[in-house]
Amino acid sequence: MRFGLFSIFLLITLLSCNSKKTIELNVIAGPIDAKVNGSILEGASVLNDSSRFVWGGSVVKGDDNKYHMLYSTWECGDSLPAFGQSWVLHSKIAYAVSDYPDRDFKFQKMVLEGKALTGDSLAWDAQMVHNPHIKKFNNTYYLYFIGSRDPGIQAEGSPGYNLSKRDRVQQNQKIGVIAFDDFNQLITGNFKRPEAPLLSPRTRVKPNNIVNPSPEGTITKPDNIIVVNPSVVQRPSDGKYLLYFKGNIYIPNWRGVHGVAISDSPTGPFVPLDNYVFDIKMDDGSIASAEDPYVWYHNLHQKFYAVFKDFTGRITDDEPALAILESVDGIVWSKPEKPLFMKKEVVLKLGDTIKVKNLERPQLLFDNDGFPTTLYCASALVNVGNLKDGSTFNVQIPLKPQQNKK
Repeated sequence: MRFGLFSIFLLITLLSCNSKKTIELNVIAGPIDAKVNGSILEGASVLNDSSRFVWGGSVVKGDDNKYHMLYSTWECGDSLPAFGQSWVLHSKIAYAVSDYPDRDFKFQKMVLEGKALTGDSLAWDAQMVHNPHIKKFNNTYYLYFIGSRDPGIQAEGSPGYNLSKRDRVQQNQKIGVIAFDDFNQLITGNFKRPEAPLLSPRTRVKPNNIVNPSPEGTITKPDNIIVVNPSVVQRPSDGKYLLYFKGNIYIPNWRGVHGVAISDSPTGPFVPLDNYVFDIKMDDGSIASAEDPYVWYHNLHQKFYAVFKDFTGRITDDEPALAILESVDGIVWSKPEKPLFMKKEVVLKLGDTIKVKNLERPQLLFDNDGFPTTLYCASALVNVGNLKDGSTFNVQIPLKPQQNKK
């Protein structure tokens, strides 16, 4: 495999007994087995489906030495809403498997869908399920996901009366989790689906157009209106589990914010902190906009890292891309010297570099020391908002860590 096409540099400082050593972690992204076909990428390194949208995918290596992916997907077509509407109204979670971490994932079956499709329109996840995040702790697998239901048309004159169904569902998103011992249990439905969400918002503060608002004067928490995009990691210092999530605030305009909840168990209860995390202040005092954090603990460096979508490029001082932050305790985060993790591009084995419109929902696999070995991202070559043809895909990018002491 040919590496060296573009690099990700992190500056890591480690203390030895008598001197200070600087270690440069050089993670090089390798080429993918794919080609451009119209408005989509196709090939062994890409998971797509002409009859459905394919979006964020999360992968874990199973006890069978196969690689198991859970990913968001939903039907597409001229008679259905465009991507910007349909992900909120119709998203499901599908299962794919491969013998390799970075290619050849094949769809097996749908494993989770909104409960309304089976007759329960009152369940917290009746309308949709989305953004899977698969982890393994103590020989048990945990599928974290978001779900929502439509609370219905609001009373005339209420703050939520003018909202569309799409926006009512979007404002009602929460996080859930399913535990299972092996993937046969998952694909046969032999698991207990949660009757209640794992984490729900504590505040619902918005100036207007809001379902079930908090009382006037309520101070917003990070878990405001919604909790979405879960990323879960176990903290080695005390064995506790940290669940990172995104909320929305409007002060005065929209901004996605992030918080963290802590538990003694992967299945909760999780107690959210009031701390905002991943907030990076710019020179003008504003906070850079970011989302989709994936958090892990690096055993060798003894610190946490988070890779996430930098909307504007203000964090990386570059174009919009994937950025990286670091933390000692998982609560207080800072920028490394080089915060760019990856540009919004992929390199094909034939040598071409392809710019993509989307490279988000990053999920990773690691070696035993905490070096990332494979990156999974939701992607598209064109703007997705008005798409109806399913030309989105999940791309699997091999990574090769290199470490040089200076």
